[in-house]
Amino acid sequence: MKIGIEAQRIFRPKKHGMDIYALELIRAIQEIDKENEYVVFVKPDKDVCLKPSKNLRIVEVEGKTYADWEQISLPKAIKSEKIDLMHFTSNTASVNTNCPFVLTLHDIIYLENIISKGSLYQMAGHFYRRWNVPKITKRAKCVITVSEFEKIQIQKKLEIENSKLRATYNAFNPKFRIIDDENELNRIKEKYNLPNEFIFFLGNTAPKKNMKKVLEAYSKYIENEKNPVKIVIAESSVRDVIEILTTLNRRDIIKNVILIGYVNHDELPYIYNLASVFLYPSLRESFGIPIIEAMACGTPVVTSNTSAMPEVAGEAAILVDPFDSNSIREGFEKILTDKNLSNQLKINGLARAKDFSWVNTAKKTIEIYNNLKV
Repeated sequence: MKIGIEAQRIFRPKKHGMDIYALELIRAIQEIDKENEYVVFVKPDKDVCLKPSKNLRIVEVEGKTYADWEQISLPKAIKSEKIDLMHFTSNTASVNTNCPFVLTLHDIIYLENIISKGSLYQMAGHFYRRWNVPKITKRAKCVITVSEFEKIQIQKKLEIENSKLRATYNAFNPKFRIIDDENELNRIKEKYNLPNEFIFFLGNTAPKKNMKKVLEAYSKYIENEKNPVKIVIAESSVRDVIEILTTLNRRDIIKNVILIGYVNHDELPYIYNLASVFLYPSLRESFGIPIIEAMACGTPVVTSNTSAMPEVAGEAAILVDPFDSNSIREGFEKILTDKNLSNQLKINGLARAKDFSWVNTAKKTIEIYNNLKV
């Protein structure tokens, strides 16, 4: 069977959750499936992170925008390649696809009222998905999502029959591990000007990442500490942070905030290894890959008691109310002040991370392909 996989953005230098999912899934499929033939459709960009092999070809497809690429350029490429079964990996799909297809629907946050704000780019993405997703889920032969929690949400909102809805967990790359190379750890520490002890927060501008409550929690923590542990924030600008601190009337704490920008995925394991605690109190996640990445690196995790995060974290993290800054503060304070708790969370996290593997995800995905054999 000739299977096409949409991976529009995997060559872009700054990758995020859905890009990581597509890339890691394809790599695992490429390694274990020797029966089917694969064609991966990508948009040309600078980070050529996937190589062709005997069972897999890469086809670069030009397109000006996300929608233009998906709705105009990609269908032509699919038709030209005479694909038997197509897999769209990132929530949306070509409306006029001329072959059977599988869709990975990571989440339906854009169909909910929980989070309604964001940048113009994010709002445009939400609008596009709200137009696209109800149409394509009706036509998809199978809809894959990434947690049991999200599967339930999708069933409620889109009324997809259970027989064509599957949950297959995300996973993490093996490079996320405990690192003993002191030279490399020190290199990363110096590169990003990291202190010996710090709280690590991946805080991009998406409202669901909850940076305002994190900074509010940190401002409360710092009030009663003579020597507070600094907070390191990735994927946010000085402007973003200053804007939030201004609304909180706490611009004074900027001296305790270290902003390191976007962190390359190859360097991220080192940041986790160096951190005292990883803070991930998102408002809404369909999975939350950083939770298990941090656990695999032996980093104690604080995450939310909402949506899919308890399902992913299991008993290996401190769960907090992401809408309550005091709850967030108490969560990371416990780890910073209780070494026994910190060590136990490290042990529990390493054990929990072993439950997730891209090979297992790929095996389940290939099984779906083969069951739909055309």
